[in-house]
Amino acid sequence: MTDNRIRKIVIVGGGTAGWIAAAGIARFFEKRPLQIELIESDQIATVGVGEATIPPIRQFNAVLGIDEIEFIKATQATFKLGIEFRDWGQVGARYFHGFGDYGPAIDGVSPHHHWRRLRAAGDPTSHEAYSLAAMMAVAGRFRPPIPDPRSIYSSFSYAFQFDAGLYARFLRRYAEARGVVRTEGKVVDVALRPADGFIQSVQLEGGKVVEGDLFIDCSGFRGLLIEGALKTGYEDWSRWLPVNRALAVPCDSDGAMEPYTTATARAAGWQWKIPLQHRTGNGYVFCDSFISEDQAAETLLANIGGKARAGLNSLRFVTGRRRKVWNRNCVAIGLSSGFLEPLESTSIHLIQNGVGRLLEYFPDRDFDPGLAETFNRLSADEVEYIRDFLVLHYRTSQRDDSEFWRYCRSVEIPDTLARQIETFRETGRVMLGADTSFMEPSWLAIYLGQGIVPTAHDPRADLIPEAELVEGLRRRRDAVRQAVEAAPRQSEFIARYCRAPALEPLA
Repeated sequence: MTDNRIRKIVIVGGGTAGWIAAAGIARFFEKRPLQIELIESDQIATVGVGEATIPPIRQFNAVLGIDEIEFIKATQATFKLGIEFRDWGQVGARYFHGFGDYGPAIDGVSPHHHWRRLRAAGDPTSHEAYSLAAMMAVAGRFRPPIPDPRSIYSSFSYAFQFDAGLYARFLRRYAEARGVVRTEGKVVDVALRPADGFIQSVQLEGGKVVEGDLFIDCSGFRGLLIEGALKTGYEDWSRWLPVNRALAVPCDSDGAMEPYTTATARAAGWQWKIPLQHRTGNGYVFCDSFISEDQAAETLLANIGGKARAGLNSLRFVTGRRRKVWNRNCVAIGLSSGFLEPLESTSIHLIQNGVGRLLEYFPDRDFDPGLAETFNRLSADEVEYIRDFLVLHYRTSQRDDSEFWRYCRSVEIPDTLARQIETFRETGRVMLGADTSFMEPSWLAIYLGQGIVPTAHDPRADLIPEAELVEGLRRRRDAVRQAVEAAPRQSEFIARYCRAPALEPLA
C-alpha cells in the first residue's frame, strides 16, 4: 500500500500567523513523522500591531497545552473583558461590548426581551446593568470565571491584550521545541509543477531551494504564494468597510491598565487603545479618501495617554478576502488570506481558526478537491459573518458630522446584514448564522449600544406578571453589582498572580 501522507510542510512567513501555524501543526503531529520548515527573513518587518483578542484564544492555547500564567508573563498580557465604544452611536455617547451574557433565559425567552418590555413601560435601566462582563470592566476589576452555572461568575468569559511580537516569539520557542525548523531567508521565486500548477518549491536569496508537499502562505498582505504565484484573486469589500489605512504607535502606560480595549470613533475612522503590562498600544484606523495621513497622525498623537515609544508604523490594506484560501497545495493563513479591519479583534482568531480547520481537513499528497472545497466554503462563511458584524457598527451609527460617517450610513450593505437589522428592529430577534465567532449577546451589545431598541418583543415575555419580572431583574442587577464589588482591580489581580518581569532594553 502506497504511503501517501504529507511528509513536508513549508510555511512561508513568520510573525504571529506563521508561528501560530507552526505551533498548532507541530502540536497535532507531535508524535507523527512530518517535517515542518518555516521560512522568514529578518529583513522583512511583520505587521505585529494586533494586540487584542477574543475569548476563543484561550481554547487554542489550552489545546497547545500552554500554561496561562506562563503565557501572560511572556507576552506582557492583560485581561480583556470586552471593548468600550466611544462616540460611535453619536458624539459623547459610550457603550460596552462585554464578553458575557445579560442573564439567563427567563421561561425560555432571552433576557433582552424582558428588558425591552420594562423599557416600554418606562424603566430607564441600561441593558448593560445586567452584564457582569461590562460592569466589571468599566469598574476596572477582574477575576476569572468559574464553571458552576449556579454562580453569576459563570456568566462571562475573557480574552487577552498582549504584545503580538512577544507572542510570536513565545510560539516560536514552543514550535522549535517540537521539531519545527526555522530557515532565515527571503523568498525570491516560486516554482510550479508543469503538470498541474501545484507549488513545487520556493527559492531563497542565495539560491537555496526548499521543496515541500503542502505550502502555507503566511507572507502577509502581499500573499506571495496564494496570489503572487497562484493568481487566486481577491474579493474587495472596501465599499462596505472603507477604512484602508492604519497608523500605530506604542506609548508609555498611563497606569490604568483597563481590562478592556477602547475604540473611539474619529472623523474618518476610529482609534484604538490597548493597555498592556509594559506599555499601551494605540492606533488610528482611517480611510484616506476622507483624511490625509498627516492629519491622521496629528489626531492620533494628540490622543494618546503617554510618551510615544517609537515612530508611527504606517499600514495600507484593502478589506476583503481571497476567492480561495486553499488553492492547489497552498493554504493562506492570516493576512495573506484576506483582511478584516481590527475593530473587533478578530485577526488572531481567524488565524487560529484557519489552522484548526486545516488540521480538521488535513490532506494527503493527492489533495482531494472535496477537502479544499469544504475548507474554502467554511472559511468564506466565517469571514462573511464577521464582515457583517463589523459593518453593523458603521451602518447603525447615528453620526452625520463628517463626510466619512455620512458615507457609512448611506452605503448599501450586504443583503444578509440588511435582513438581520430589519428583523431585530421589528421583532427583537437576533438571527444568527452558523458561525460562532459572535453570538447573540455580542450582536445585542452593538444594536442596543447604538440606540436600536426593537419596536416589539417576544410575546412570551408578557406571560410573566410585571411585578414578578421587575423583582427578578432587580435581583439580577444586585447580583451583578455585588459580584463587581467583590472582584479585585485588574492591576491588583495581575500583581498578585501574573506580573510579567521587566523587559530587557534592546541593545
